[in-house]
Amino acid sequence: MNVTDSSLPVSEQGLPLNEIFLSMAIAAFLLLIVMEGLKPYQRFDRKVAKNSVVTNTTAFLFNNVILTTLRASSLFFVAQQFSNYGVLSGLSNGPIKWVLSFLLFDLAIYVWHYASHKNEFLWRFHKIHHSDKTFNVTTGFRFHVFDLFIEIVMKCLFVIVFGVDAYVILAIELIELSFIFFHHSNLSFDKEDLLSKVIITPALHRTHHSALRSEHDSNYGIVLSIWDQLFGTRKELVPKKIGLDLIEADNFIQLFFLAFITERHVGKLLGLIPKGKK
Repeated sequence: MNVTDSSLPVSEQGLPLNEIFLSMAIAAFLLLIVMEGLKPYQRFDRKVAKNSVVTNTTAFLFNNVILTTLRASSLFFVAQQFSNYGVLSGLSNGPIKWVLSFLLFDLAIYVWHYASHKNEFLWRFHKIHHSDKTFNVTTGFRFHVFDLFIEIVMKCLFVIVFGVDAYVILAIELIELSFIFFHHSNLSFDKEDLLSKVIITPALHRTHHSALRSEHDSNYGIVLSIWDQLFGTRKELVPKKIGLDLIEADNFIQLFFLAFITERHVGKLLGLIPKGKK
């Protein structure tokens, strides 16, 4: 299925809604890039910032080539096959079902994000996202291809369990993408603290990218901040340092292979962790 498929819902102007959502996501990305350049919240070392943007963009291009087709086809295929069998299948297609689908999807991503920090195997790949020494819109592209692949499987399971229509899941993903761009932006604005009571803002997600594990194990939400409030994972503070202390990557090749080197490995190499008795 294509995002411009004529079977998808259309706006009053005759445009497929998913095409509108995609345009909004692209517009949001470009606008945030401009805003960051004009008035950044924090100024990072110029060389480090440049390496970040280049590495993140390269990761996006690589991941996009490998996974875009798989992501779309798998989610669409699963949704087409199982949308009539899930928990929400008994509801008539309309605003109530759409809102419930969004809430459940956002909660599922929260749980997945939490698990990616707590499970050692998942963290092996997710830590690539946290290895950025700066914080900017392109950080939202900085993911390991295996991290994204496993996430696809999780989203397919979500579609099967809850029975969400293909066009709805795509629309939700594009909305979530827009928010990923937003909360990774190097910006600050008036009343951000009030807005953060409802959605994840740059200030909240900046804490999530702290170099300290005790700080970055928090604020797991993607769109709504209520999940962190409900489950006690919300933290409001200004991190002294962004990134990971023992993990660095100055280019995409290093970024890819960092997934196969854990902090424990690095610690042993540096002599920071005492060797066990023989």
